[in-house]
Amino acid sequence: MRNQWCWRLVVLAVVCIALSYSQGWTPSLEAAEPATRPAGDRPLVNDAYPGLASAGLLGARVSELPAGVLVRAGDLTFTQANLDAEVAKAPPPVQDQLKKNGFFLMEQMVTKALLAKEAGADAGKSVSGMDERALVQGYLGKLAEKVTVSDDEIAEFYKNNKDAVDGAPLEKVKPQIAVYLRQQKQQELVARHVRTLGQRTTIEVAAAWGKEQAVAAKDNPVDKARRSGRPSLVDFGSQGCRPCEMLAPILETLKTKYEGKANVVFVSVREEQILSSRYGIQAIPVQVFFDKDGKEVFRHVGFFPQDEIEKQMAKMGVK
Repeated sequence: MRNQWCWRLVVLAVVCIALSYSQGWTPSLEAAEPATRPAGDRPLVNDAYPGLASAGLLGARVSELPAGVLVRAGDLTFTQANLDAEVAKAPPPVQDQLKKNGFFLMEQMVTKALLAKEAGADAGKSVSGMDERALVQGYLGKLAEKVTVSDDEIAEFYKNNKDAVDGAPLEKVKPQIAVYLRQQKQQELVARHVRTLGQRTTIEVAAAWGKEQAVAAKDNPVDKARRSGRPSLVDFGSQGCRPCEMLAPILETLKTKYEGKANVVFVSVREEQILSSRYGIQAIPVQVFFDKDGKEVFRHVGFFPQDEIEKQMAKMGVK
């Protein structure tokens, strides 16, 4: 049950699929109060609290909202009570994690609601009573269908990735490359559509709550490492995973080798389900490399030999 609930939080293809959330909750509708100043004069959440938003709230503005209201998106209002009710649906261990990552959960709730509203408008009928997941998937699918891949794009990919296709001739692997590139472009299109929700709907986030969440969301080993001023390697894995267990002694060796020079952090995806979801972990093990400024520079999925890890660390100036 615990793992099932966690999967609801993993955003596949950026949120198209934030719809796996439970269906019983609906944002309240109320007349929007006049803003105290034009929306364009208020800072974006991403500027006020860098790194806090990752999907539908990237284009939200920091505002003073009525007591208890955390987010207002057009005529939709999302309250503390709505958030508390969603947290209560999770198993107790996950609830504790969600309380520190309330913004992450709220962002998925808002994104889901706004996509459902757009999908309903596109379908020309009310969302009420309809299968919300199918409605949104159909809407995003229709957007994604417009994506095409040119012969030049296929040729360029082949040129840069000959090793990945074992040197097979272009004509033999062209169909597979076309499928792969189209899927990548479709995901990018959906991601862009989600990130720009704030350009199509006025979204406001309560200033005090946003500030509080920006602090709480960074209280974890990954964000602490990223703020340390040193490069970092974060390995997301789990006990019982053979590649993860093969990596464990390598990580211990690297911790000693890079002590004082770089951070080497292990995150258990079983124990840190929400943190893993925030960082988009969909398979394990995953090694994520951050430079000294905390910017992600490289990501690898699967077992990574020590010499390859050291090569990547060297690229970040760590020896």
